[in-house]
Amino acid sequence: METEQQIVSRQRTRDHGEVYTAGREVNAMLDLVKSETERIDSRFLEPACGKGNFLAEVLKRKLGVVAGRYAKSPAEYDRYAVLVVSSIYGIDILPDNVENCRERLFGVFNDFYRKTYKTDAPSDCAASARFILKKNIVLGDALTFRRIDAPDDFIIFSEWSPVNGSFMKRRDFKFTHLVNANPFAGAGLFPEMEEKNLFSDLGEEVFIPKPIKEHDVIHYLRLADVQD
Repeated sequence: METEQQIVSRQRTRDHGEVYTAGREVNAMLDLVKSETERIDSRFLEPACGKGNFLAEVLKRKLGVVAGRYAKSPAEYDRYAVLVVSSIYGIDILPDNVENCRERLFGVFNDFYRKTYKTDAPSDCAASARFILKKNIVLGDALTFRRIDAPDDFIIFSEWSPVNGSFMKRRDFKFTHLVNANPFAGAGLFPEMEEKNLFSDLGEEVFIPKPIKEHDVIHYLRLADVQD
């Protein structure tokens, strides 16, 4: 039987195939890759993220690891909590899902801070988390690799890498350059996607993605100061 948690409306299910995965199934699936869900630097992408059922659970697991390791050092906790947020990526075709997912993930981030320190996350730490979520949870179509709000533009994702402790390096990539298989190769539909794959099990030549933009190294608490 359909439940309120699994669908918003029958119309949305008909129009967009929108059906949410229940929590029990989410956890069962994530348990298949349990070690990755508990590794701080492992990256997760949900190509039809909805309101973030999968991503919220991944974030909870990762923040649990951060709290267990670094709760006694607020500075270390803040840094690794922001790094964990930067490892979560999502795509959805519906604007309300994207906004709800961003807010839900930030809520998980802030709730963990409250549980750990009995207060909300500091404003600069919260601003960095929100900025990353704005960049990492995008309005787009994972099948065409294009943005919904700008159909002529490809989806862009940012890679966030720690540098010298408290600093981060951001590099922007086209989503088409990050996937390890190109379902449109040879079809002539998207010339920009007629690239070699990133990974090869057979030893043939592969395409190594290059960033379309590299940003200056910046302190992790100042990420939101750069608004592009």
